[in-house]
Amino acid sequence: MIRYSDTSFVGLLELEPHKEHLSLNGYRANEAEFSRVWNGLTQRMIQEASSTTDAIWSSAKYYVADAAALPDSQALYAAMQCTPDLSPAQCNLCLTECLGNYQRCCLGRQGGSVNRLSCGFRAELYAFSGAFSGVTARPLSQPPTKTESNKFSTGTIVAIVVPIVVVMIMMIIIIIIFFLVLLARRSQSRKSYQEADLDQSGITTLQSLQFDFKTIEAATNKFAQTNKLGQGGFGEVYKGKLVDGTEVAVKRLSKTSEQGSQEFKNEVVLVAKLQHRSLVKLLGFCLEGDEKILLYEFVPNKSLDYFLFDPSMQGQLDWTKRYNIIMGITRGILYLHHDSRLTIIHRDLKASNILLDADMDPKIADFGMARIFGIDQSVANTKRIAGTFGYMPPEYVIDGQFSIKTDVYSFGVLVLEIVCGKKNRSFYQSNNTAENLVTYAWRLWRNE
Repeated sequence: MIRYSDTSFVGLLELEPHKEHLSLNGYRANEAEFSRVWNGLTQRMIQEASSTTDAIWSSAKYYVADAAALPDSQALYAAMQCTPDLSPAQCNLCLTECLGNYQRCCLGRQGGSVNRLSCGFRAELYAFSGAFSGVTARPLSQPPTKTESNKFSTGTIVAIVVPIVVVMIMMIIIIIIFFLVLLARRSQSRKSYQEADLDQSGITTLQSLQFDFKTIEAATNKFAQTNKLGQGGFGEVYKGKLVDGTEVAVKRLSKTSEQGSQEFKNEVVLVAKLQHRSLVKLLGFCLEGDEKILLYEFVPNKSLDYFLFDPSMQGQLDWTKRYNIIMGITRGILYLHHDSRLTIIHRDLKASNILLDADMDPKIADFGMARIFGIDQSVANTKRIAGTFGYMPPEYVIDGQFSIKTDVYSFGVLVLEIVCGKKNRSFYQSNNTAENLVTYAWRLWRNE
């Protein structure tokens, strides 16, 4: 076994998780005799694996392979091992747990194994390892008769009982310490989670970006229609000017918006932490009563779809501008997926969410559906499919599975729209038969 981690696990007894594996066929001989051989062999092995010759832990063997004869000329082969960083008592406890699991899952079968991070055990009816090359399957001695047991001296009894009592006391102490440490860690994890959750959804760290509703009302002239820039399923966008003269785009979510409070807070926290020339910059927010408002930098040339799909505006996008727009979106996605300190999946890349500044450089906007991925996370699933049909890949629509590839698929659809100036979902061939722009592009590709 090879193991690595970003935290130290030396000397740490880890009883969970564990993995069990059992053979399919059962042992058909005398079960009572099998149990007697089993108990005698395994207890002898645990004692040998976890015992020490002196007070130094490193003298413990931590490994043993042994065998015992069974009826019908068969033999029971077993091997057990602990990681050498454990104490003898920890090794004993870990192997005892493995035997308990084995008895519940595999006892009476042809064989099986139980493995933990700290120890492992395997038993079979055949010599499954070269470790048994020098091992002889000896019959286990019968339990002593009453007459024989009376011959034990007081010193022998003390020699047997005292170590057992000491080991039991050590096991109890270790178990108590283990659970105390576990409770402390869970408490700390819960505290850390609550603090992270407060930072993510409570917006407690963004007070400097919070605006009161009256200030926004004044900036937009009470949301005058003359200042209205656009409208979508989320609500309306207005142009505004703050007291210091800064021009802003005010995104006011409607009370019936699909973007609820959680998505709103998600967008605030995410965009406030992201800084890139190809991402729209968040300047502030307002959350008062039913009002959910976002203040963004003002981007004068509206959104990409305004130029792409309006016949009167398409001529302003020559090939150089279209190429630069594609490259700018690419840089923004690369930042979200790889270059920022968070891995962000946007989940709603489309032409209407790409804003154009005065130089026609693109800025990715609308992070209400975005999700953060963990350091080692590559794929996630959701029961709530969020996004725009036509831009979402099949595995996301059907199974709710999303990853950075979800954004890459949406980006591919967006590139096709930029190149041909046609909407994906309203694309028609010359004979007026409806066809998806993606499938049409694939057909052209296959036909060369």
